Amino acid sequence: MAKRKPRSEPKSDRPSDSAPDETSQSRPQSPPEKGSGPPKRRRSRRRRKPKPETIAAETAAETTDDLAVDAAVETDADAAVETAEPTSAEPSPRADTPFGKLGLSEVMLDALQAADYLEPTPIQAGLIPRALEGTDLMGQARTGTGKTAAFAIPILEMLQRSRKGGHPQALALVPTRELAVQVRDEWAKLALGRKAHVVAVYGGKPIRRQIEQLKRGAEVVVGTPGRVMDLMDRAALMLGEIRFMVLDEADRMLDIGFRPDIEKILRRCPQSRQTLLLSATIPPPVMRLAKRYMRDPEMLDFSPQDLSVETIEQFYFTVDAEKKYDLLVELLKRENPTQAIVFCRTKRGTDKLQRRLSRRFESVDTIHGDLAQSARDRVMRQFREGKAQILVATDVVGRGIDVTRISHIINYDVPQFCDDYVHRVGRTGRMGREGVAFTFVTPEEGNELTRIEMRINRLLHRDEIPGCVAFGKPQATEEIDLEEAVAKPLETPKPKPVFGTRSRRHRRAL
Repeated sequence: MAKRKPRSEPKSDRPSDSAPDETSQSRPQSPPEKGSGPPKRRRSRRRRKPKPETIAAETAAETTDDLAVDAAVETDADAAVETAEPTSAEPSPRADTPFGKLGLSEVMLDALQAADYLEPTPIQAGLIPRALEGTDLMGQARTGTGKTAAFAIPILEMLQRSRKGGHPQALALVPTRELAVQVRDEWAKLALGRKAHVVAVYGGKPIRRQIEQLKRGAEVVVGTPGRVMDLMDRAALMLGEIRFMVLDEADRMLDIGFRPDIEKILRRCPQSRQTLLLSATIPPPVMRLAKRYMRDPEMLDFSPQDLSVETIEQFYFTVDAEKKYDLLVELLKRENPTQAIVFCRTKRGTDKLQRRLSRRFESVDTIHGDLAQSARDRVMRQFREGKAQILVATDVVGRGIDVTRISHIINYDVPQFCDDYVHRVGRTGRMGREGVAFTFVTPEEGNELTRIEMRINRLLHRDEIPGCVAFGKPQATEEIDLEEAVAKPLETPKPKPVFGTRSRRHRRAL
């Protein structure tokens, strides 16, 4: 069998793409070494000399573009001469805006404009300049006046650019989970145009996910004291670089027993931090906390003597306890609210009332502390989107929740504390809008109504619905003949048994 000859062709006889151009300089090629493969192609790395036709075309195009630019510049110059208004002399269009007078940056002004913030509220106009100076502040203002933006704006302006995975620079403590989500969303909205990562940490959600978010880095952390303490114990949240500390709704946090956790968190933060405390009411326990953990705090009080909002009409019904449900049904039929919150005192009462109302009305939902966090988030999302008309709730949504469509507040149960009434009613009539509030008062709760009126320095008007009134009109008594009554001898009452006399003993069955 004949052996096959190896194929060998001279390199010069084979056409090669790596052959040099006629216009390029010739380079001597070294012969390939033994055992090496074919020579590498380097033509793709060489820069070809453009053809004369291409050079001429590009030159003509550049000349045309230059002539067009020169013509445009001359046209703009002629227009400027005709108007005689040089652009360099024009003042900044935002210098005279209400927020521009506070000395905010252009990035913040853009974010405020995108969020439809037209002018600052009194607490914003008073607190933002002082906070930018680094002073510890205590801000008091009634609910619905924009306290969240009052502390978020200056902190965002003073944040420093941190490295990836860095520790937080600002920490805001809030009393409830729903308020933590709302403050986080508001902060993220005002951080438009900045590389500021805001993370909300609260119970009811998987803690691993929140730990992963903190590992990726966060400049601002908003959370409830319990979850913040849990993350601190796991070494997932480090407070060594905290520069700003915010206590939002401080009175509520102390009321529900967060004082020990708050003090532990404050002791972990650097003493050089700036602390901002905001609340609708500042009772003595909050004052003691501020004096102990704040550096010469300055008090800014923007709450008038009348704690209630002028745009909210407030009424009360005197009703028996067994007729409260019937009164609620008739009131909802009469008012036909856009959205309403019905406040109850207990979680069990909230569930029971929601089940009964669902038989009469559509889109009735409930929220309280025993619900899973996913269910609470779903309820609040549907209520904000307007899918739920009536929300039966405990005081878990009585603080800070901002839903613009709420038109009616109904206190099915009188709140236990007067300040809770202020916060309940403050869910409507926010930012100058109108609202109506009704309170159901049983005959035994007259003292609670009086304390509420003294607290808000305002009298509530009485309202009535036929058939649901606790006290009917007094009936006329029979006429009595005084002479006959005097002449009639009085019946002597039977003597009461004397102490110590023997009586029949009854033995209780075991």
